[in-house]
Amino acid sequence: MLQTHPNSRPSLGADLRALRKARGMTLQDMGAALGRSVGWLSQVERDLSEPSITDLRHIASTLDIAVSTLFRHGAAPAEEEGYVVRSTARRPIGSRTAGLVEELLSPDLTDDFEMVHSTFEPHSEITKPVSRPTQEVGYLISGRLDLDIAGQVFTLGPGDSFRIRGESFRWMNPYDTPAVAIWVIAPPVY
Repeated sequence: MLQTHPNSRPSLGADLRALRKARGMTLQDMGAALGRSVGWLSQVERDLSEPSITDLRHIASTLDIAVSTLFRHGAAPAEEEGYVVRSTARRPIGSRTAGLVEELLSPDLTDDFEMVHSTFEPHSEITKPVSRPTQEVGYLISGRLDLDIAGQVFTLGPGDSFRIRGESFRWMNPYDTPAVAIWVIAPPVY
């Protein structure tokens, strides 16, 4: 049986439960999608059973996340777990497609929101609009970024912020420098 420190950040099982619920999936839905029993999945979510690497790949695919999201990166000192994420210990998330590099700034995925450090590479864009049942706000730290929100295009510069409430959106960085943003998403999607 896996054991966690009483003050430690939530476990893989807690992250999986949060991601499953954020997608509106029941244990039965997820178990069926994975070809696994509800009992097995329940044990994984309660940290009573450890999934294999193959299981993690199937889980990541079912949840539409990168498998690296499910791995912990850079162990924190016990007193910092669940509270502090050092810049050297951020978990990569997302698929890194289209020139977007994302790292989780939140200690885990069990809150009502997640905070993400997003770097949009020069001359990159997402061509297909994204639509998800979330509320999202962002703050551009550096560079410039174009956002198409529900068909209206905005050009953002350092210090600008934005909000997306379930609307279809896509981003473009047609500029010569990376754009760096802090993006907050509720409920968590990664």
